[in-house]
Amino acid sequence: MRLDERILLVDDEKGILTMLELLLYKEGFEDISTATTGQEAMKWVESVPFDLIVLDVMLPDTDGFQLCQQIRMHTVAPILFLTARSGDYDKLMGLGVGGDDYITKPFNPMEIVARIRAQLRRKNLYSTTAVPKSQYLDFGVFAVDKRAAQLTVRGVNTPCPAKEYELLVFLCEHPNQVFTALQLYEQIWGKSMTGDEKTVVIHISRLRKRLESDPSDPKHIVNLRGIGYKFVPIRRIEVHES
Repeated sequence: MRLDERILLVDDEKGILTMLELLLYKEGFEDISTATTGQEAMKWVESVPFDLIVLDVMLPDTDGFQLCQQIRMHTVAPILFLTARSGDYDKLMGLGVGGDDYITKPFNPMEIVARIRAQLRRKNLYSTTAVPKSQYLDFGVFAVDKRAAQLTVRGVNTPCPAKEYELLVFLCEHPNQVFTALQLYEQIWGKSMTGDEKTVVIHISRLRKRLESDPSDPKHIVNLRGIGYKFVPIRRIEVHES
């Protein structure tokens, strides 16, 4: 059976690219693109809506973890890290910056195929139950109503300044994804605005005071030291029709 999912393979070892490409073709995947550098990978990502990306950590022009964060600004497609770096810290780093799986070299080719299929199945399941961005998002402790630009915390309407609200909405629409302070600043305040990453830190602190039972031990907007911030939904998002 021929499969129409678009897959991007990024690795500086051309032998691995060729082997994976042939293996995936044999398994029915037809739309496969390859890149050997981070720059080439970003050109692909910016022009093609991929369904899954296999990403090497050690590339000649960039670190794969940094590249993953850049890719996450363009797509939520599953990212499967493929690398010779097998330490626990590297694995945690890969998953923390937005990766969905981590395979170390040398690897079993059929294991990669199995993991790719598993990630695609999960992606397809999520896409059929995706939450439209225009809906009312209920996270239990708090809820965001984009239509009314209203934040409700523990059942109480809670005033929220514009930029704090925009930051919260962005994080809620990208759950479990890690963003650096600079990436959040560029998303909310814009690249042309004057300011620095401390602006994001201050706004995150204020949001925590509104949302968290204990702002010193946040459960919703968490900080991965040295990496960035991510929003962790405590319970499944509920969608209420208008």
